[in-house]
Amino acid sequence: MTIDVPQEILDALTDVDMPRLPPETAPSGAVRLAGIEVPVYRAGCVVVGSGAAGLRAAVEMKRRGDDVVIVSQSAWGGTSACSGSDKQTLHTANTADQGDNYKAMARAICSGGAMDEDTAYVEAVGSSRMMASLQFLGLPLPQNPFGGTLRYQTDHDEVGRATSCGPRTSRLMVKVLAEEAIRLKVPFYNQTTAVKILTEGDRADRHVVGILVMRAGDRTEENPLGIALFVSGVIVLAAGGPGELYRDSVYPNGCFGSLGLALEAGVELVNLTESQFGIGTRREGFPWNLSGTYVQAIPHIYSLDAEGAEYHFLAEYYRSTQELASNVFRKGYQWPFHATRMLDFGSSLVDLAIYRETAAGRRVFMDFNRNPLPVSGDLPFSLERLDDDVRLYLGNADAGQQMPIDRLKHMNPLAIELYRRYKIDIAEQPLEFAVNNQHMNGGIMVDTWGRSNLRGCYAVGEAAGTHGVTRPGGAALNTGQVFGTRAAEHISASSKAKQAAGEDITATASAGIIALLGALHTESPLAVKSIRSEIQARMSDRAGIICDEEGVSSALIEARKLNAEIRNKGVAYGRAAEAVRGVQWRHMALASEAVLAALDFFIRNGGGSRGARAICDAQGESLPLAHSGPLQEYRFRKERQAHREEQIVVWLDGDEIRLSTRRNRMFDEGAKSFFERDWPAWLTGGIYDLEADE
Repeated sequence: MTIDVPQEILDALTDVDMPRLPPETAPSGAVRLAGIEVPVYRAGCVVVGSGAAGLRAAVEMKRRGDDVVIVSQSAWGGTSACSGSDKQTLHTANTADQGDNYKAMARAICSGGAMDEDTAYVEAVGSSRMMASLQFLGLPLPQNPFGGTLRYQTDHDEVGRATSCGPRTSRLMVKVLAEEAIRLKVPFYNQTTAVKILTEGDRADRHVVGILVMRAGDRTEENPLGIALFVSGVIVLAAGGPGELYRDSVYPNGCFGSLGLALEAGVELVNLTESQFGIGTRREGFPWNLSGTYVQAIPHIYSLDAEGAEYHFLAEYYRSTQELASNVFRKGYQWPFHATRMLDFGSSLVDLAIYRETAAGRRVFMDFNRNPLPVSGDLPFSLERLDDDVRLYLGNADAGQQMPIDRLKHMNPLAIELYRRYKIDIAEQPLEFAVNNQHMNGGIMVDTWGRSNLRGCYAVGEAAGTHGVTRPGGAALNTGQVFGTRAAEHISASSKAKQAAGEDITATASAGIIALLGALHTESPLAVKSIRSEIQARMSDRAGIICDEEGVSSALIEARKLNAEIRNKGVAYGRAAEAVRGVQWRHMALASEAVLAALDFFIRNGGGSRGARAICDAQGESLPLAHSGPLQEYRFRKERQAHREEQIVVWLDGDEIRLSTRRNRMFDEGAKSFFERDWPAWLTGGIYDLEADE
């Protein structure tokens, strides 16, 4: 049996056109600040970022009558619109063919530890509503003839809660939410980069009063950098993750996130040690995760050296052809690298092998026109000689075709169509790939309403550090939708964004502009290109999937030195666009130091291997084995159970990164709601805990 999907359907799910932005609303006026004529925009709330999470927050606020605007560095240019977010993990009535359990889903979401149990439950309960509302807006989530949602198993998901519209799932989400935001007349400000959060007050009374941006549309002779002021007492940070941190990255180019921006404003971050790494195509071409059916088709994986000699390198790691092929397949739903899966000849041994080939200067490829070559001395590849879970899956999918490309065409023709759009025909040529950084699981520390420690500042999507150590693949898309809605509900209940802010913050804004300009020097020896190269090489080489105490410690010392130099000498720029990048790389340098400080703190306090990284140690308890023998160089520490129960908090105190730990928030599964008792808290807004903001 072969799936015969008309080309026009494949095209519609692959070529997703985004809506045209409406004309921008003019500023309310202008004011002279720090010697510059600065346009002033006023809003009840400013959402920073135009991805799926930010759009959801804006749409939900606008529906509730709030005055909200969206500022975006590049509308439809972020990870949710451009990257490989191909699934959404949800509570579905069709799960395991017998319904689902919110508490069970919450336990699965936070099973890796270092995550708040109440957050996991909020995400689980909210997922049904998010799915239904996205379907209402037009997201074509697939169903069976009885209305059940089609689902499948994904990373860290033993039940099968993922569903998908194909490889462009997240882009389709952005499309329907953007169309709704435009229909509701939410103002957009594109080519607008947030560069400084403005605050007033002290300690517990410190609160947001506005945000400085750089806008191409506001550049004039009087204001060559296009600095503009948004006056607002509420901001929602939804600018995604720090994609530029790593050289080896599957993020689209230009994804800086807002961690440095937040640190600079005194916002506390959490879980910066936790990221996701996995196989994907390089960002120099078309960055995309190679999970799901790309590897479940079981292509041949090989490497080439500088002379073009080919290496069947996985045969050095696995003991049999069956073991090798089965673990390539398992990368489909065990996509992220996880240290423990390097043991017992598991699927992350594939990641380690690819990492080592790349480090040795070889290029790694997938060939969909060849089945895996045999392990030396063993039988050739056969669909009849695969592990039971692999044979069962391929059997259920009717994927018994002889060649990987035919299995891929049958199971997921969209996977082939997607690369063709970027001039890569994987039906005809091998696909080059590597192990890349893909997602930041940590970020801004928030409560169950998306509030940060800075009053008036919320964070949603990948900007928020809600994920813990592991998360089911696709859960991040759901989390952004749930917390975008939660933040909007809380902001609306506070009534702080019902109308545009009218405060006079000229003194604060002037001081902010002086500080901003003081960090940019046309004559500085520190150029954006050199800062970028230094940060990305350091992060990829010493804070990727393989780490050790000495390497992380020395990387942290170098990161501190770079930030000291930036503070003393500023960042060089020529054109105005380079000034924007200069600010962003200053923020990225700060975020890099924060990540390394958290990782160094974790390792020095006995932190072991989990989630993103293997912490290598000659005295480590865990030793990966390969067909060629023990991999002594990669002996690693085990995770300590106590570290699952806490999170590392990071903040900036003057010029110093500070760190502490806090216990995970708990959720009482035995607690029960009672209608008559609990309804008044809903009616009066008591559920929002607004007193904490007063």
